[in-house]
Amino acid sequence: MRKIPVTTVMAALLLVFIGTAAPARDDGDRTGSIKSNLPADRADYGGWSGRDGASGHPLMTAVAIRQAAAQFHDCLRRLAPLVARRGVSYAAYQRMTARLTPDLRIMDLLDSQPEFTKAVWDYLDVLVTDERIAAGQRLLAKYRHVFDAAEKVYGVDRYVITAIWGVETNYGTIAGDRPVLRSTATLACVGRRQRYFRDEFVAAVDILNRGDVRPERFVGSWAGAFGPTQFMPTAFQRYAVDFDHDGHRDVIDSMPDLIASTANNLKKAGWRSGETWGYEVVVPANFNFMLAEHRRTMTVADWERYGIVRAGGKAFPRPGDKAFLLVPAGIQGPGFLMLPNFRAIMRYNPAEAYALAIGHLADRLRGGGAFVQHWPRYERVLTRDERLELQQLLERHGFDVGEPDGRLGAKTREALRDFQARIGRVPDGFASAGVLERLRRR
Repeated sequence: MRKIPVTTVMAALLLVFIGTAAPARDDGDRTGSIKSNLPADRADYGGWSGRDGASGHPLMTAVAIRQAAAQFHDCLRRLAPLVARRGVSYAAYQRMTARLTPDLRIMDLLDSQPEFTKAVWDYLDVLVTDERIAAGQRLLAKYRHVFDAAEKVYGVDRYVITAIWGVETNYGTIAGDRPVLRSTATLACVGRRQRYFRDEFVAAVDILNRGDVRPERFVGSWAGAFGPTQFMPTAFQRYAVDFDHDGHRDVIDSMPDLIASTANNLKKAGWRSGETWGYEVVVPANFNFMLAEHRRTMTVADWERYGIVRAGGKAFPRPGDKAFLLVPAGIQGPGFLMLPNFRAIMRYNPAEAYALAIGHLADRLRGGGAFVQHWPRYERVLTRDERLELQQLLERHGFDVGEPDGRLGAKTREALRDFQARIGRVPDGFASAGVLERLRRR
């Protein structure tokens, strides 16, 4: 659903490559006649800052954005054959796109997703609040019979579904009002994620062509996610179900369809019925933090042999479960043993902070308490420019961070651990101001 996003939603953000659809009909070479009734340079510049994107990506410079905006309808013309493969007629495609203009305000938002740019504790503070917990519990009671039916069919925890609902749109109150077709068209033709969003744009066209969603209701986030749990268009096509049996897959206004479709998404992402997402744990000071990475899974019992204990003195109910260790604030903050269901949540949105917020809100909705350990709120959070600088310095010193983009994900954390180990520091992977200063001095 959020593929960025955040809204996150950014779902799950899967890269679906073009070319898997049915063969295109032979309608002749008619795509060249697609023209806009509005000039291509009448993009929504008023809302755009006009600045380079924070990621530093070459397609996110102000010059590149303006050039792509000027070629917007040429881009739409090039995408017409992909749409035709879905069985959408040329005439229908032209009706949908002739008056579209790019919404360049989206370019500012593309590089500022909070699940990648905020400190994890600030992100959790915003999303897991007493008000959100109370509102979620009211919805759980109101739609109890729907959750009962969906759990029976899909086996997905109702509290996690409600947490996604709460985190994505505050239970439908902030679902967004941007036309999905315009947003996905903009992102398919402008900026650094065009290949991914081509599939989303083609899917959005197909959804409108099939009549799955009424055009006036087909609105959502800047990234094209729509409905209270923020389905991306491709995710809607794969996972949406008609749970109320009215002949429509309505993830906007039908609560049965919304709840069941979200459950189906998580089930197909690998959700394991009857299991939780993870546990808050205490990590000993002498722990080998090089073991804390997504790729290293061990049984909970094996982690216990390394000195990992559950926070609050509780026992682990299933010591045979396999988990990886996540320490988002390094040695100074709480650790978490993450089970397969955490990965299922990350397929909804691939940000660790997002998945942690979903898991924690779900626990609070079922009556659990706050995290036992404290976050290092005294640490100065790196600015966006500093995060990008940190990645570039690591890369300069021979560490693999992937593509430097200012987002401190698993790959950057792994590179940081390697750097910290090289200089004799605790390799916890936490991007502190002190670590950045050490990199600058080398």
